[in-house]
Amino acid sequence: MSSNNDSIKKTITVALSLCLVCSVFVAAAAVGLKPIQKANKDLDRKTNILAAANMLDANTSVDEAFAKVEQRLVNLEAGRFATDAEIQAAGIDVATYDQKAAAQDPALSIALNGENDPASIKRRAKFATVYLVRDGNDIDRIVLPVHGYGLWSTMYGFMALENDFSTIIGFGFYDQAETPGLGGEVDNPNWKALWKGKQVYNDAGEAEIHLVKGSVDNNDPQAAYKVDGLSGATLTSRGVTNLVQYWLGSEAFGPFLAKLRSEGV
Repeated sequence: MSSNNDSIKKTITVALSLCLVCSVFVAAAAVGLKPIQKANKDLDRKTNILAAANMLDANTSVDEAFAKVEQRLVNLEAGRFATDAEIQAAGIDVATYDQKAAAQDPALSIALNGENDPASIKRRAKFATVYLVRDGNDIDRIVLPVHGYGLWSTMYGFMALENDFSTIIGFGFYDQAETPGLGGEVDNPNWKALWKGKQVYNDAGEAEIHLVKGSVDNNDPQAAYKVDGLSGATLTSRGVTNLVQYWLGSEAFGPFLAKLRSEGV
């Protein structure tokens, strides 16, 4: 009996020792890999911004290309670039500002519901990071972060506009979990290419761009505001329309872009 007890004790001791050793290795690996993971995440962000702005070049590194990009914070409530005083008062570092995290902070965000939340995001950060590419002192193109709910997931992406602040250069999602082959086709390069040259705003300054069921009729006078819907993915298509119209509309970037169109920077 004593021998059996010793055997059980040894087994438990060995098992606990192995668990302890493994946990130490896992913790050490997590800590050691964290800087690499952070660098890869930052590289992915830069790559997606450059892709939307049509600035990726096989002969130029991502960091070199991104050096031409200027990061600015926009005060969405005021419809203009945030002032240094506002940024300081909010305790924000522009270089490391995380808009997704800010949207969960009641001090840095506003609650949305019902008709005020067509993109189903529940909260919207008060400040948003935009990415500018300049030609001299003038803005040549601007990249805006957008997100909203599809069928299964919140889709996060970037939309780039020309210097008329209405013509789309590129649009794509970098994080989504829609149904592969259906809503997941938001990642299809052929579908993303359909956005190039489309117009966001109609003559009244309203965000008119939207997805249609089926294919766009190029003879349609309103074709410039329409993009082919995703086949078999009605709810994802509706989600894309809702999030684009919300973020480019009057409750988000709309007033800011209208100010750029009328006044420049």
